[in-house]
Amino acid sequence: MSTLEEQIDIDAPVLAAWEQLHRVHDYPRFVDGVRSAQPHGRNLAHLEVDVAGAGRDVETEITDRGRGRVMAWRTLDGVPLRGAFALRPLDRAHTRVQIRIEYDPEEMHEVFGGPRGFALAGAIERAVRTDLALFRDLVETRVAAAAEPPAPVVEPPRIVDVNGI
Repeated sequence: MSTLEEQIDIDAPVLAAWEQLHRVHDYPRFVDGVRSAQPHGRNLAHLEVDVAGAGRDVETEITDRGRGRVMAWRTLDGVPLRGAFALRPLDRAHTRVQIRIEYDPEEMHEVFGGPRGFALAGAIERAVRTDLALFRDLVETRVAAAAEPPAPVVEPPRIVDVNGI
């Protein structure tokens, strides 16, 4: 098994990042290759992923260790992958997101094709960094939108009909 660990800092409170991480249906917005994602059951999610240009269904199990702000996951079929997200508050408005992924390089190559060895590890590392940046952008955009004051409601001027004029 190989292990990849990455992290990114987010300009958002830890709770905002934690809540976004649990919006499974939004995974296609920040996880490369995920076409759709639907939670079902207590801790399960069904992902439709693009693998080498072909669609594939993947079942995942997601478990929380909420007080520690750690969400662990693993695939239940297909390529055996497992990992965890850990969210650490840096202060009230900033969060560090850490991810750890464990995978078998040979099985990854068999399913996804492409390079082997260091090239495969580099490709996975780049994909994870991109996904983390997309996650950061999504969370920061939502936090900024929630902080904006609501736009004033402007009613069009009324035309008053006075005695038929």
